[in-house]
Amino acid sequence: MHDTNKQYDEVIGQCRELFINKMKDYGPSWRILRPRSVTDQIFIKAKRIRTLELNGESLVGEDIWPEFIGIINYGIIGLIQLRLGYSDVVDISNERALELYDQLIQATKDLMIAKNTDYGEAWRDMRVSSYTDLILTKIQRTKEIENHNGATLVSEGIDANYQDMINYSVFALIKHNEGCHDDC
Repeated sequence: MHDTNKQYDEVIGQCRELFINKMKDYGPSWRILRPRSVTDQIFIKAKRIRTLELNGESLVGEDIWPEFIGIINYGIIGLIQLRLGYSDVVDISNERALELYDQLIQATKDLMIAKNTDYGEAWRDMRVSSYTDLILTKIQRTKEIENHNGATLVSEGIDANYQDMINYSVFALIKHNEGCHDDC
């Protein structure tokens, strides 16, 4: 029997550790990024995943799994930027950035729990490449919403799309931690 909550927390623990270490190197320098730039950064990572899935070969020697971690952390950065707005200078401490990270990942996990209950853990029977395609679709939707200055008629907003990208990436990493090393 799988314990999705525990597995989710384990994946986020890995991502959070990298987030902390990156802030030790750079601080929250990402505060300067506008949300559109965050979306493009997530796009770069998702596009690389898809390219590697299709080609099966990496010329820089890294596989797809670190890219999913990047999507999670940039997704949280995007949520922070939506909440605070971007800045022309680094205007928060590492500690404040981590507080926001923890708050927003908890809200994202709560969303996953609600959807996971409604969908009966259907993600466990999906292929990793489907998560990639869904993330790329969410990115395209986010870009469209950004092009409309955040306005939607009947659809979820940018924040919900970032949360879905994070959760699909967590699912991919849970599968990886369970021994999936390809498109399973």
